[in-house]
Amino acid sequence: MSFFIRPADPADIAACIELRGRTRENAVPAARLAELGITEASWSGQVRDGELPGFVAESGGVLAGYCFGDAGSGEIVVLALLPEHEGHGLGRALLERTVAHLRGLGHRRLFLGCSDNPAHRSHGFYRRLGWRATGERDGLGDEVLELLPD
Repeated sequence: MSFFIRPADPADIAACIELRGRTRENAVPAARLAELGITEASWSGQVRDGELPGFVAESGGVLAGYCFGDAGSGEIVVLALLPEHEGHGLGRALLERTVAHLRGLGHRRLFLGCSDNPAHRSHGFYRRLGWRATGERDGLGDEVLELLPD
């Protein structure tokens, strides 16, 4: 399976919102995102303003996944893939690009919120890539993981 990864632009956000509701674990439908204040207008504005840089992956011209980070804080805000694209290295590639971008902005410590349930794919995924638990919880109750420079 081949993928084309490129920097996200504001025009990608409608498809990102739609994809977020179709992920296998932790799917969040557009209505719930809107309740959280995440709309096409707000998210695309953050991308346009450089506050929320990210990368999108396409397969056959269709969005397969994406990853976005917070330019101000160094947080990995979201990594999402369609189920049929899991297990091909795409999540890792998107995360690596976003990590490199945030590092290029000067962030030494990166962090994210993640399920602490070992049955969830994300639990092992991030830990295998060197992310470590901090003992903290974020506002959504997820465990905070961090990635420090080698």
